[in-house]
Amino acid sequence: MKVKPLLARLQNTIGRYDLVDQMVLLPESINSVDQQDSSKKSINLIVGYNASPNSHTALDIAFCIAHQTHLATNIQVNVQAVYVSEENLVSHDYHNLNYLKNQLVSENPVCDLSISKLRVLTPLKPELVNTSISAKADRIIWQAKTLAQEWQSYFKSHLRFGNLSSELRKVAELEAADALFLGCQSADHPLIDSLGGNFPCTVLGIPNCLD
Repeated sequence: MKVKPLLARLQNTIGRYDLVDQMVLLPESINSVDQQDSSKKSINLIVGYNASPNSHTALDIAFCIAHQTHLATNIQVNVQAVYVSEENLVSHDYHNLNYLKNQLVSENPVCDLSISKLRVLTPLKPELVNTSISAKADRIIWQAKTLAQEWQSYFKSHLRFGNLSSELRKVAELEAADALFLGCQSADHPLIDSLGGNFPCTVLGIPNCLD
């Protein structure tokens, strides 16, 4: 799936015509282009989300693009938020995480919670710092789900633990992502470098015009 048509619709909506240059932080690899399935009947947009203002903006942009694309093409567009938590887990929190996993899956059948280990995309909001790991994850995923409800969009969430770039890659591969949205504004961001030059999909950031 080429992302330029998706960004073109966003450009027309906000009246800017330089979004491709601003937002494409890492183009899709040649291998992923070769492996694209022309018979795909849906589009998968992945968002690295941790409730920071930048990640919230990235999620909002993804929902906006999903809404515009569905209206223009009638193709189903799936938006999926990935929250990767810190790797210094305390052992007793695993019980809380298992409870959280059961709760979210029962409340939202498209919620996918995977336990492995990690570091967050950007610093968390102050009010999230002094709570348990499970409480942080619960609140962060709830915020993403609330935004999804506002857009009335298909939504799936992933809770993962481990290395940030590794977990993002795993989810992108698992979900056959067409694009990964991050709260970064430059291809020089350390996270973009850590993703490597053979990422399975295009990586998009926040355009400077939204400052």
